[in-house]
Amino acid sequence: MKEKKIKSSVKFTILAVILIAVFCIALTPVTLQNDTYYTIKVGEYITQQGIDMQDPFSWHEDLQYTYPHWGYDVITYFIYHTFGFTGIYVVTCILSIILGITIYAINVKLAKNQIFSFFITIGVMYLIRGYIAARAQLVTFILFIITIYFIEKLIETKKKRYAIGLIIIPIVIANMHVAVFPFYFVLYLPYIAEYLIALFAETIIYRKVKTIILRIKIKQYTKISGKEEQLEILKRKQKELEATIDKVKIKRTKDLQNPYKIRLTKNSNVKWLILVMIICLFTGLLTPLGNTPYNYLSKTMQGNTTQNINEHLPMTLSEDVDTMCTLIIILSILIFTKAKIRLSDLFMLSGLCYLMISSRRQITMFAIVGSIILNRLVIELIQNYNKEKEIQIINKLTTIIGIIILTVATLGLSYYFAKDKLDDSYIDQSTYPVQASDFILKNIDLEQARFYNEYNYGSYLLFRGIPVFIDSRADLYAPEFSGKQEDIFSDFIDTSSIGKFYEDTFKKYNMTHIITYRNSKMNMIITKTKDANYKELYQDSYFVVYEIIK
Repeated sequence: MKEKKIKSSVKFTILAVILIAVFCIALTPVTLQNDTYYTIKVGEYITQQGIDMQDPFSWHEDLQYTYPHWGYDVITYFIYHTFGFTGIYVVTCILSIILGITIYAINVKLAKNQIFSFFITIGVMYLIRGYIAARAQLVTFILFIITIYFIEKLIETKKKRYAIGLIIIPIVIANMHVAVFPFYFVLYLPYIAEYLIALFAETIIYRKVKTIILRIKIKQYTKISGKEEQLEILKRKQKELEATIDKVKIKRTKDLQNPYKIRLTKNSNVKWLILVMIICLFTGLLTPLGNTPYNYLSKTMQGNTTQNINEHLPMTLSEDVDTMCTLIIILSILIFTKAKIRLSDLFMLSGLCYLMISSRRQITMFAIVGSIILNRLVIELIQNYNKEKEIQIINKLTTIIGIIILTVATLGLSYYFAKDKLDDSYIDQSTYPVQASDFILKNIDLEQARFYNEYNYGSYLLFRGIPVFIDSRADLYAPEFSGKQEDIFSDFIDTSSIGKFYEDTFKKYNMTHIITYRNSKMNMIITKTKDANYKELYQDSYFVVYEIIK
């Protein structure tokens, strides 16, 4: 029986890994995002010039740049230099597969099941599909789910290898994606909070105080003759108090062993986790970026870039049905079933929900880390009602019919997401000015030109070697980072939305040319008014280039 169970487990694991890999490839976009273009160019610059903390790609003078994911930039450049855009796409597929398989493997390890780990992994990858791209965040997703595994195994076993892993991960993050360096420590907090609360719950403070007072009085009366009667009374009170404390402790222990909803566990190994966390606080110094890991996020939050970039905006649950359904499932299990939740998991889930609602991009961490919590709840729910059900399901799915059904279903879902990408190219010419850039490079002196361009395709222009007004490195153009008094990012936002007259911006920055979308508000005004101050040099189906006549 045991041998049959092991064989079924191995067969299902092989099937799960293959199907997860296929699904992850189906979700990986062929068309590159705007960040990928500047990533390649920054990586090239670092390999040739090193990290000088100055921006070389915009025509603004002396802009300070922090190179927040310099390690990833360099690696991406080498991949592009060797294999081109195809290499970047293939590596993105590989990272997506690694993420999916890692989520599955860690769920299996921590939640002790396979079948629900598979379905939950598919669900997680579906929820974060919009964030699978050739960006540094894909690496940090993998590192964060591994962090959770190392934390839980360190608490469980106190083995040094997990502590070493936890120390290495923030060093990698500080050099690959510095913006999320503080978030690494957020993952520790639920475990530490549970330990402190358990420690506090174990202590009956007011009775402890009474015990201390009685001990002090007994010690004093022992030294004074004629106080024997009072001394006996105090000793009797001390014994009664200690007996009461013991009874309360026994009752609390029983309550904690069989809680109504929340499991509270005091694990002394958390003390080692706190020590590891303190050591990790200093790992941000192991980077050529100086103190950037410690102040990057705070500077970002001070500026207005997060208020104007879509992925940083607060989430509206009514507009995100998938996430709302996930929350409903979790709440339903907690409210309407006998399933219990660990206090650390409750803290983690609550914190991730807050972060997700505050910034919609945090749905990624809610889905990735929350998958383990949901898995535990589902398994406990099943075990409360039918402990053998999971084994029965696995046995059925590992039969020939089960494998065929699961394979067809997953492949069908994969095809559904992949079919619209089959004809996609690496560069979307409706989004990025490919032909317009060809014209600019052939016909305009870039040494003298100062282009006005828009945020979304600025990275492609600098990739082509055209100095830009702005690109998707939003922090670079905010005064908190740039070292300039001008708020370039705000000037762009106001100009592109016609919140301020665009000619004022052109004069302020002494611009000579414009490249913009044909359907932009600015171009519509210039075209409608037939403004003689702008000479059209080039136009295609998506972009138009003007020279500013002064």
